[in-house]
This record gives sequence, C-alpha cells and structure tokens, in this order.
Amino acid sequence: VLKPVAEAYRDHVPKIVRTTVDNLLGNLYDAWSTVNHFLQGTFQSGMEMGMRVLTNTVFGAAGLMDPATEMGLVRRSEDFGQTLGTWGLGNGPYLVLPFLGPSTLRDTAGLLADRQVGPSTLPQRTSEQYVVLGTELINVRANLLQAGALVDQVALDKYAFMRDAYLSRRRDALYDGAPPMETFEDEA
Repeated sequence: VLKPVAEAYRDHVPKIVRTTVDNLLGNLYDAWSTVNHFLQGTFQSGMEMGMRVLTNTVFGAAGLMDPATEMGLVRRSEDFGQTLGTWGLGNGPYLVLPFLGPSTLRDTAGLLADRQVGPSTLPQRTSEQYVVLGTELINVRANLLQAGALVDQVALDKYAFMRDAYLSRRRDALYDGAPPMETFEDEA
C-alpha cells in the first residue's frame, strides 16, 4: 500500500529534504535507543548514544544534520523488543503485521512500547501526530525500496526469505553481532 507513496516521495522530494527528515527522525529514535542501551545494562554504548544525541541536537540544528557520524559516533540502534530479549523473553511466533511487515510476538510487544515514545507522540494536536506518523511510515518505506527490489529479484519463496532474513537479523541485533553458536544434538 505504501510502496507507490514511498516511490513518489523518493522521486519527487529533493534528496536534501529526505536526508533532513531522516536525520531528524533518526535523532529522535536515537534518544529512545539510548534509554534501551541503559535498560539492557550496556552503559558504555548508552553513553556513546547519549553523546550522539547531544551532538546532533546541539551541533546538528536539533538533529536536522548528523555531525555525530562524521565525528565517529556510530549509531547503535536498540529498541524495546531487543531489551525484552536481553531480559530473557523469547521471540514467540513469527508474524507479518499489516503496513509494518515482519515481526515476532516479542518485537510486537516492544513496538507498542516504542510507539509510546516515538516522534509522533511529540505534537500536542492529534492531526499533527498523524502527519508525523505518516512521515515516519513513508520515510521507513522509502528507505526499504532497494531492499524490496532485491528480494523481488533473488527470492524464490518471498515469505520464507523474509522470515529467515528477519529472524536472523533480529538474532544478530540481540547479540550485538556476535550470537552464540547453535548447537545440534546428534540423532541416535
């Protein structure tokens, strides 16, 4: 449903505007990511993310620009689904949410918490909240257009490909790129 809107956004909105929107939303997400780092007990990366938010807010015109990346402050995004995983909550079943795409039961519960502090909660008026939410969705979908084209080209079974890729990516994110080796029991 959002693909044609995202394509129009990509094709007709100047890149500088799209980058600015992406930077601003990214800075707001980074603030919540900082909280999740602390909730997961990763205090050093939490401090680094906090410095990233502070740098982009102060020197990047409230996050419209991203000088933190140029200064070597890497974005390490964390969400509440990852926090729940760190606390020991299992994935649960794989889901595909309308408009939102792949998820698990744990990540869906985390998404509910994430949305309570998302950028669309900042405006006071409901109409403005919908504008921000729409902008968030279109921005995310536009950023995924290339990935969608790749899936269309390489996947024989799109559902299985998306499921396996999503679960693998989330497992990797939960363990910060170093998931434990899977063990297999020998059949007798």
